[in-house]
Amino acid sequence: MERIPDIDECFRLMEQYGMLPNIRHHSIVVARVTWQLIDALQRSDLLSAPVPDQGLSVAGALLHDIAKTTCLADGCDHAEVGAEICRLHGYTGIARIVAEHVILQGHDPQRYRRGLFTAREVVYYADKRVRHEEIVSLDERLDYILEHYGRNDFLLHELIRKNFVRCVELEHHLFSFLPFAPEQLAAAVSGDQAAAAGCLPPGSEAGGAWLTRE
Repeated sequence: MERIPDIDECFRLMEQYGMLPNIRHHSIVVARVTWQLIDALQRSDLLSAPVPDQGLSVAGALLHDIAKTTCLADGCDHAEVGAEICRLHGYTGIARIVAEHVILQGHDPQRYRRGLFTAREVVYYADKRVRHEEIVSLDERLDYILEHYGRNDFLLHELIRKNFVRCVELEHHLFSFLPFAPEQLAAAVSGDQAAAAGCLPPGSEAGGAWLTRE
């Protein structure tokens, strides 16, 4: 059976690996977005396909940047090192999510059209929608990544843009099964039910107290 860390264990690992407060806060928002997307898929009348496991997805979101603090210091690949950390603790499913949260492998529009999404894809998408602690559009996130990580390198810019074209395609198919539009995601996560077509607000009993944990 797949081992999945609970919320307390995720926060313990954040402490163990010295996650900086700003990275932890970013990870919490990515987890909130992930929770909302999975919850909306579960409640969708448009989807008959299996929905990614919510516990696995949320844990993957919380730990997706588990190695980023270390890699800021020594320049390592934080997705690769983060996956190694998760495997070290026996969380192989989480490791796959962490490994692909920057660049998604197995992009498959044909599968998306059938409503088949993995936890890796949901966390990958959720991360692309969060700039620091703010939920933004993919265009805004792309501009930020090009500015801060593009290094004025034309080829690197092209690779980043190609990655985001795939993310836009994933977004299109994902939201075709959801009761709100991409631009309503922040409202859904914050619990503005009028703006988010009546979606269940995280922070309610169903969402879990961890959603407001800092």
